[in-house]
Amino acid sequence: MTPRTTAQPQMSTEEFEELARRAPELVRLEFLHGTVQVKPVPNGNHAEIVKWLQKLCMQHRPELWLYPEQGVSVEAYRKGRARPDGVLAPDEHFAGAGEWAAPEGVLMTVEVTSRDADTNRRDRVEKPDGYAAAGIPVYLLVDREACSVTVFTEPEKGTYRSATTRPFGAVVELPEPVGFALHTEKLKEYAD
Repeated sequence: MTPRTTAQPQMSTEEFEELARRAPELVRLEFLHGTVQVKPVPNGNHAEIVKWLQKLCMQHRPELWLYPEQGVSVEAYRKGRARPDGVLAPDEHFAGAGEWAAPEGVLMTVEVTSRDADTNRRDRVEKPDGYAAAGIPVYLLVDREACSVTVFTEPEKGTYRSATTRPFGAVVELPEPVGFALHTEKLKEYAD
């Protein structure tokens, strides 16, 4: 079977958006590289990691907010649709934006890995490419399987030129435009 690409997508972006609107609440859909993907519903530890990150963002950057599950247009020509676990942007940035917001003004996207077969492809390969293509300055991957945090930066030509991985427990620098450090010891409690 030939893999789908944005040149030969499964459906149009408009058809995907209609499908996503009609999906039951327990199903979260994304459209990456021309393929519809089902994003797993997070468990409690996944939610605690996102909450922990929201608190840290509020403490260090009170003028920003880490929006959970905000849909973002990604990939070249806005044909992709992602629903990151967190999107860091100025407070009220998405007012009036609708379900799939433009990536302009987004400072960082966050993904927390889940225990499913598509995690490697989705969170470690396709999401970094999509977020880099959209010009999002920082992509933070909290990898519960590897017990590590990876910070992707310097988006250029659809890829991040820099990726730094540190184990849970390390201090992880989030460069500008985010501009603060994460002390990741707490993540050891949520590795499951």
